[in-house]
Amino acid sequence: MEWLSAENVVAVGTAVLGIAASGIMLWYERRVPRRKRIGYRVQMDNPIGDGARSGRPNRRIGVFNDMEGMADATLVLLRVENDGSQSIGRDDYTGPDLHGLTAEFTDRTVRGVSVTQPTVNGHLMDHFTPERGFGFAGHTLRIPRVPLNHGDHFKLLVLLSGGGVGQPIHLVGGISEGEVHPNRSATPDDKPPLFSRASRLITVLLTVSVLTLATIVVARDDAPPPIGCATGSLTVIGSTAFAPVVQEVATKYEHDCAGSTITVDAHGSTAGVRELNATGAESEKGSPAVVALSDGPKPDGLPQLRENRVAVSVFALVVNDDVHLTNLSTADLRRLYRGEISNWSRLGGPRLAVHLVSRDANSGTRQVFQRRVLGRGEIANSSVDCVHKDDATASVIRCELDSTDQVLAEVAHLPGAIGYSELNLADRTKGLHILRLDGDAPSVDAIEHGTSAYPYREIEYAYTYGQPPADSLASSFLTYLSRGNGQDVIRTHGHIPCWTPEGMKLCA
Repeated sequence: MEWLSAENVVAVGTAVLGIAASGIMLWYERRVPRRKRIGYRVQMDNPIGDGARSGRPNRRIGVFNDMEGMADATLVLLRVENDGSQSIGRDDYTGPDLHGLTAEFTDRTVRGVSVTQPTVNGHLMDHFTPERGFGFAGHTLRIPRVPLNHGDHFKLLVLLSGGGVGQPIHLVGGISEGEVHPNRSATPDDKPPLFSRASRLITVLLTVSVLTLATIVVARDDAPPPIGCATGSLTVIGSTAFAPVVQEVATKYEHDCAGSTITVDAHGSTAGVRELNATGAESEKGSPAVVALSDGPKPDGLPQLRENRVAVSVFALVVNDDVHLTNLSTADLRRLYRGEISNWSRLGGPRLAVHLVSRDANSGTRQVFQRRVLGRGEIANSSVDCVHKDDATASVIRCELDSTDQVLAEVAHLPGAIGYSELNLADRTKGLHILRLDGDAPSVDAIEHGTSAYPYREIEYAYTYGQPPADSLASSFLTYLSRGNGQDVIRTHGHIPCWTPEGMKLCA
């Protein structure tokens, strides 16, 4: 099953563990800290006699050698502390006797006891009096009802006889809404661990789960699918200049959104827009699954077509490398395309015949050139092969080709040829170079930052017939193209996305 992937299992397991850990911690915060607890531990249990019964050799000097009954004596240091979060008062001890706690030393007899405590807890000494139950008999030591704030402790140094070291030692007694329990420490005077073993285990498990999930995600290097993926089939037609962008975005969309098929069939902006209008008019299901890309706005008389502004495209004038000119004025360029100049030598170039390599009438690139640069239409076609003049009366050789790629290929190998193209494609073609217009280069950065007046540029439009449904593949793909991952592709191909802060101003 597709959802039963490794990362999903780890993610669900992490979520469940996190919920369980949160519940445990909530219980811990609400229940455990409210309990009153007295903890105890043995910090020393050493023989001070000759060690005969304990089996542990012991060296003695001084008074212990001569004292009667000390042959099997031991010293025990017992630490008693408030290791809960609540203070403990005298009335919190629940035993019926005068004293509060009882220390029991198995198989040993208490011979004496000394109370010690840190200086900050010196006030506790006033409670260790016989009147308050402090005393011993046999193997038991009675401990008074000592009030203990959180963290307070005292120590009892107990002299014992009659048994070996290591015998069980217990502290017993009752605490209202609490307990008396043995605790542990790595070293004698360290405080107990801040977190319990269970808390540490939960932390480790959560950390391992998160790291495992992160490792899987990094190793797979899968980008998350875009929001609003749709399935089905879609055809994108129109601009050949923008076709490389659309093709790459379509491939990315199909990869990110399983179940979608996008076909790119570019054959010119005007032809694509008119085909979309005809398909929509014949469709009985509202908006058809067709999107038309156009270099510039649609022609008049197509009210059903709804526009989406996608990018600002920058175009370039290109000449064969044998034409050594690098800059033309707009006035000279217009003279060229009116057929008034037939040889490059009249513009300071080499003695080569001018060959105008243009696009067909369906081309948006051509329409932008005529509208933005020439200010009028181009002269009539006079050649089929771009080399020989078929119309003897024509002043200059001019041919028309079906695509941007064909124009670039022809200009690159035909001496004296001039044409136009989308900038990024022109910049990658060998055998030709790009012209400046009135000293302005076709720079995307300069145009984007408002520092260039270069005129040969236009908004790239995506048209649909009417408004496609919000959950349709057409709507999803247009969002992906203009506002999603498609923005990176648009910029990579040398265009300016309309949905960036700079692009919004240029596309307004």
